[in-house]
Amino acid sequence: MDASVKRQTLRRLAIAEGHLKRVRKMFDEDAYCLDVIHQSQAVQAALKKVDEIILHGHLHSCVLHDIHEPAGEKEKIVKEIVEVFSKSK
Repeated sequence: MDASVKRQTLRRLAIAEGHLKRVRKMFDEDAYCLDVIHQSQAVQAALKKVDEIILHGHLHSCVLHDIHEPAGEKEKIVKEIVEVFSKSK
């Protein structure tokens, strides 16, 4: 993985971790439910951004590297990416 992608990913994970810690604290302190949900959504958004950064890195490194593979291998690569996103629904 490219050093820049790794740095961006770790930064975003730290953001998500901070949001999650806040959710736990708010929940433990019986904070207003909608405020907890709002903070939980921030965790989810941060993790979605992590996925985007990792996918971008994957496409630019692994996929571009393998683009010259035979047709069957290309289809395998596309199927693998589609399956990852199908599971997130």
